[in-house]
Amino acid sequence: MKEITNLAFGIIKTHKLSCNLVLFLLLCLLSPPSAFGVDPQDTASLLLFKSHIHDPSNSLSSWDFAVNGSTTWTGFTASNRTGRVTALNITALNLSGTLHPSLCNLSFLETLVLSYNSFYGSIPLCFQLFRNLRILDLSHNMLTGVVPNTLVTLNQLTQLDLSHNMLSGTIPVWFGNFSTQLEKLDLGFNSFNGEVPKSLLYLMSLKYLDLSHNYLMGTLVEFRQALVYLNLESNWLSGTLPCFLSSAESMSVLNLANNSIVGGIPACISGLRGLTRLNLSHNAVRYRISPRLVLSEKLIVLDLSSNELSGNLPSGIIEKAERSGILLLDLSNNQFTGDIPASLTELKSLQALFLSHNLLTGEIPERIGNLTYLQVIDLSHNLLSGSIPLNIVGCFQLLALMLKNNNLSGEIQPELDALDSLKILDLSENQISGEIPLTLAGCKSLEVVDLSSNNLSGSLNDAISKWSNLKFLSLARNNFNGALPGWLFTFQAIRTLELSSNKFSGYIPDVNFNTSLIFNNIDISRATFGELSVLEVSVIVPDKTELIFKYILTTANGIDLSDNLLRGEIPSGIFTLQGLEYLNLSYNFLDGQMPVSLGKMRSLKALDLSHNSLSGQIPGNISNLVNLTTLNLSYNSLSGVVPTRQGYGRFPGAFAGNPELCVELSGDGCRRQSVPVVAAGKRFAQDMEDGPILVWVFCVSSLVSFYVGIVALFCCSQTRNYILQTKT
Repeated sequence: MKEITNLAFGIIKTHKLSCNLVLFLLLCLLSPPSAFGVDPQDTASLLLFKSHIHDPSNSLSSWDFAVNGSTTWTGFTASNRTGRVTALNITALNLSGTLHPSLCNLSFLETLVLSYNSFYGSIPLCFQLFRNLRILDLSHNMLTGVVPNTLVTLNQLTQLDLSHNMLSGTIPVWFGNFSTQLEKLDLGFNSFNGEVPKSLLYLMSLKYLDLSHNYLMGTLVEFRQALVYLNLESNWLSGTLPCFLSSAESMSVLNLANNSIVGGIPACISGLRGLTRLNLSHNAVRYRISPRLVLSEKLIVLDLSSNELSGNLPSGIIEKAERSGILLLDLSNNQFTGDIPASLTELKSLQALFLSHNLLTGEIPERIGNLTYLQVIDLSHNLLSGSIPLNIVGCFQLLALMLKNNNLSGEIQPELDALDSLKILDLSENQISGEIPLTLAGCKSLEVVDLSSNNLSGSLNDAISKWSNLKFLSLARNNFNGALPGWLFTFQAIRTLELSSNKFSGYIPDVNFNTSLIFNNIDISRATFGELSVLEVSVIVPDKTELIFKYILTTANGIDLSDNLLRGEIPSGIFTLQGLEYLNLSYNFLDGQMPVSLGKMRSLKALDLSHNSLSGQIPGNISNLVNLTTLNLSYNSLSGVVPTRQGYGRFPGAFAGNPELCVELSGDGCRRQSVPVVAAGKRFAQDMEDGPILVWVFCVSSLVSFYVGIVALFCCSQTRNYILQTKT
């Protein structure tokens, strides 16, 4: 009792607590355990710990009213027999602050879980007092410093999770022998460096080891225990791939992605009969895949992407393909050649198929429609030929169909309207011809459509107008013709509209341009610039892990109608779009004057109106567009004076080919843009007489300044990022 009283007065003197809290602590300390159900010393320690953390949601408010005799308060449990606290679990309560040493007085703790909060500072040295502790979980906080060596005394631990913090230093050598009962060790997402301690290789009780996303180096070697889960992703490990013979019957998950592993994939990996997930992506693994490498039918995720694998795609890599439960197959970004094996169409459970960025030839298998659970098909950047098989409509759950940059031909089949869940359709950079079928109006879920760089023709029909969720539309570099329909500028979610290098004629429709939320909202434009997550595909695997595939569209908010046959005045409404980041109307037959409202386009970064017949003076308020980095008004019929004080000097060559325009020089009057100008239509006619090569050179020389500016802004509309991440 004397010790308890001294502890109370020590706390009062040191921390100068409020009178009410002081009285309550004294009451706790001087009362027998039966009065409250919880040991008074543990009660005092918990309240002192609470007084030093920030609890904005009042999640621990029940601790202040714990005089009810209960042995189960919010977040912790006490023994019914002794009243001592045995478990403290306050995960995900939005708590913050340092880990106060008063916690260490809970000497009977067996479980301590503080995960998913915002605790910072170092791990207290006094944690060594938790001699009975079996589970310690400090993950998903902001803890820093090194792992204190005092934790070596926790020889009863079965689970230690310090992941998702900012801990540094080397992994202590004693981690491999301080507890012969340790089954789970998770140090992922920290800043540990050095080599993996050899003692960990021989910790026979260990089943779950996660050292991912650190700075570990050294050669990858065999682990001697029967591991179930091994994740060493995103480190600097090197060497060749071991066989993991000790884990032949137990290994379920093997993730070695994003390291520097070299050599081939040894056939002995087939010996991992319980393997469900294998990820060797983003390494330097090379050579052909051995026909003796046959993985278990239990496999649900196989990711060998971003390596240097070559030869034909493995046709028998999955044992008993017809019985396989594989959900995700990613062999993209390698050097595979030959045809896509028909055996892939026997993987009936497949939900995501990535074969992009290889050297695959031949046609898309006719039986691909047998994969009725497919949500994502990415065969882009290969050498595939033939037409899109009609059988593909059997993949009726398809969300993304990406066939970009192949040698595909034929027409877009009207039956594709059966893919009514489709959000992404990318057929760009092929040789597809014909018109856009009217039946595609049924694909009402489409958000990204890229049909650029093909041989498509005809006018724009009303099918496109039914894609009400459209965010990105590119029909550039085709042979479309006719007038631009008014509904083209009325999509509420549109952020990129590319119709350049076609044969559209007539006037730019003068419609209500205020329907696009992004084109008109400068705040949304700033918030979304750079990337826009368009599609998220979730694949739930049997162990309740969720694999998430995100399609991220990296593009600027812009309109590109360049290199067409458009004429007349530019509708003034375009120049009021405050969220627009680039506008390219060059190489047309547009006339009239540039409106003063152009100065309202405060998000504008690139403007190209060159090679038209625009007249009048340049609005002075263009110089107020502080974000503008690329400007091209050359080869028009502009007149007047461009004063130096308005800052146009930062756009060299922007006014060339306007003979009536005088660019003011500092102290020397002004200089006329004396380069002879020819009306856009005449210039194109003359170039056509000189031959197609000159036309090409002419177009490149004039367009280069605009597009270089766009690339410099990371606004290239064709940039696509594919991210596959895992969360539990």
